[in-house]
Amino acid sequence: MPIGIIVNSIAIVIGGAVGTAVGPRLNEKFKTDLNMVFGVCAMTMGVSSIVLMQNMPAVILAVIVGTILGFALHLGDHIQRAGLWLGNKMAKRLGGDISQNDGYKSTLVTALVLFCASGTGIYGSMVSGMTGDHSVLLAKSILDLPTALIFACVLGGVASVIALPQFVIFLLLFVLSGAVYPLCTDMMINDFKACGGVLLLATGFRMMKIRELPIADMIPAMILVMPFSSLWTNYIQPLVS
Repeated sequence: MPIGIIVNSIAIVIGGAVGTAVGPRLNEKFKTDLNMVFGVCAMTMGVSSIVLMQNMPAVILAVIVGTILGFALHLGDHIQRAGLWLGNKMAKRLGGDISQNDGYKSTLVTALVLFCASGTGIYGSMVSGMTGDHSVLLAKSILDLPTALIFACVLGGVASVIALPQFVIFLLLFVLSGAVYPLCTDMMINDFKACGGVLLLATGFRMMKIRELPIADMIPAMILVMPFSSLWTNYIQPLVS
């Protein structure tokens, strides 16, 4: 049962609805400071996952190779374009038009990437599907509700509708990862969690506006880390130890 995914989607719907209603009353300093706190929380979640790492060379190599692959495939650009297309469709359904509003478009793409393609969501959905541990997604839900509220100050009701594509993407990851789990060892799963922690850390830096790290381009690392962990454990480590 994808409890974490359901709760996360509901949190975005509620946050978006509340933000649409009360958003104009919130001052900019409050929104900025709150987003900084969200960034710290995301980094804390990342650190708590990184400490589970079993094979550091495999995890680091997966992050490096995965990011290079993401750059080569222009994954971040594709995700942004898909998000903008989807956002236009949603905005028009709700009676708006964002084609001439650059600030709205930038905010929309950021929200779509953050909610639908963030390291936190992908990592949490896959861990939930593989192990039944919903804690990452539940923690993400606590962060996403006020975050959706803040985005709704600019996006209006579109912020709540983002929950729909997010639910579909996360549910697909949940189902696929459940099929992969029987093939994994405990060591591979811990390295997967550690790799997800790296993406969570990067997400925190981005939310705090310290560095605009290419989180979307880093996503392939989540696919590579378990095969790399297996290769390191079974073939490379015996040669160097």
